Amino acid sequence: MTETYTPDNLMDPTFPHISGQETILTGNNLTRGTVLGKVTASGKCVAVDDSAEDGSQTAYAVLAEDTNATSADKTAPVFLMGHFNENQLTFGDDDDIDDHRATLRDIGIYTTAWSPA
Repeated sequence: MTETYTPDNLMDPTFPHISGQETILTGNNLTRGTVLGKVTASGKCVAVDDSAEDGSQTAYAVLAEDTNATSADKTAPVFLMGHFNENQLTFGDDDDIDDHRATLRDIGIYTTAWSPA
């Protein structure tokens, strides 16, 4: 089987990035580019939601690949720093980039909007 890489325009490949791994909380099926918040009590990540009151209201990282944790917690790669296309980021509930831009910048995640080349 041959796989072909197709860039998704999520991140700026010329800007340095730092990656790591985090646990995605059971009950979540998230796509690459989801901005994550970390639940304080469990230390597990979910889609950031500014209306939450469990720690996940604060942006923490960007999910690096699609992750299906519907039936069990799953370890997933995340970006902890980098430059991302804000048009490709997704958020929890009805949040958008304007709700989280300042916090993302504070943690080394920079965003701008650009179109595919």
